Amino acid sequence: MNIGPYTFEEFKQKVREFHGYPAPGVLLGGYMVERARSLLPPGTLFEAVVETRKCLPDAVQLLTPLSVGNNWMKIVDLGRWALTLYDKHTGKGYRVFMDPVKLGAWPELKSWMLKEKAKKDQDSDRLVDEIRLAGAAVCSVQCVTVSDGIRSKPHMGPVALCPLCSEPYPVKHGTICRGCQGEAPYELDAPGVTAAQRPALHAVTLPRL
Repeated sequence: MNIGPYTFEEFKQKVREFHGYPAPGVLLGGYMVERARSLLPPGTLFEAVVETRKCLPDAVQLLTPLSVGNNWMKIVDLGRWALTLYDKHTGKGYRVFMDPVKLGAWPELKSWMLKEKAKKDQDSDRLVDEIRLAGAAVCSVQCVTVSDGIRSKPHMGPVALCPLCSEPYPVKHGTICRGCQGEAPYELDAPGVTAAQRPALHAVTLPRL
């Protein structure tokens, strides 16, 4: 059973190159992407919503022009193994999800999906083979309409130079950038602006309108 233009083995190699190893979640995700895309009318300009950050987004990025970077794929992390491809103009689309009712014939896949075994105890070869044989048959489909909030494209708005770090940032984040507000995910190893060097910030009361 092919996954888009690839045989299973070809897609497995693509996953290895892109993801670092042929992850079962990306392999299964390939079948899910193709199932959803097959239901869209030919020529549909579509976008995606993925309901987990784990593996599944990579299947979308490998098989479609959609990515997190171009904002044509949104990740709404509900922890569910599901994705939706939808018409970008109308929001109408198809949600493909892993259906536990259909896992009975695939014990290793079921065990993997429900986390019944530690990774070291999984039979990886059997798991991959069950994914190859099952394809999208372990999934179900729902017709959905994606909300306007998800479909809307946020704009950065005006940009300014942060008075502390001198880097450009969206003005809507405040008088200094969020990194200098303490939200940076790191500490600088090299000397930089210290807390003592930062200008004092004072709370002010806004006038009532």
